[in-house]
Formats: sequence, structure tokens, C-alpha cells
Amino acid sequence: MSASTAPGGSVVAFPGRAQGQIGFEREELQRILDLYGRMVAAGEWRDYAMDFDKNAAIFSAFRRAAERPQARIEKRPSLRNKQGMWTLFGEHGQTLKRGHDLANVLAPVERRLVKAVDE
Repeated sequence: MSASTAPGGSVVAFPGRAQGQIGFEREELQRILDLYGRMVAAGEWRDYAMDFDKNAAIFSAFRRAAERPQARIEKRPSLRNKQGMWTLFGEHGQTLKRGHDLANVLAPVERRLVKAVDE
């Protein structure tokens, strides 16, 4: 079992997670997967991957599995007190949005979803 530091400084154990590994909280993952499901329904995305290490948790969404990700959402807690721990990257690796709030960082993808549904 591994451990993580809770907001109050206490250590919380997470079974199955490596020592010091960054992950998504349930609410964060729910929001990301909800957006993923809507993008799949709109025909924009077809596959996803998640990567976890000691520095970041990464969710990548693909139009086709053999391509580079169309969008990549990174959670880097080490940047929490700087520009924000959330970053949205585009297909070519460009930074589309950074921030402290996941909902605001996902806004460009949400706008693209609305555009895709309207067409």
C-alpha cells in the first residue's frame, strides 16, 4: 500500500498506487471521463490513455489510437502555487490553457464540443 499527503498534511494510504505516484481524485476523473464520453458521442474522440508517475497524472484523448493525442490533460501538483496544477495541451503539444481549476482548463474542449454538435 502506498501513502500520500492529504491537504491537512496527514498521510493517506491508497492501495495499488505506487509510493509518491500522482493520480486523479474521483471528482476530477469523473469530470474528465464525462467530457470524454460526450466527445466520443460527437465523433471527435475514439480512445484514451492515462499515465501516472511521481510528477504528473496525464489523460490523453485520441481521434485514432495510432495517432498522437488530440488533447492531453495534465495534473502537476508541484505547480499548484505557481501557474496552476492543470494544463491542457493540443494535438501538436502546444499549451492551450493552464490554471488552478479543472473546469476552466477544460473550457476550450467544451467550446469545441458545442461547435461539433451545432454543425
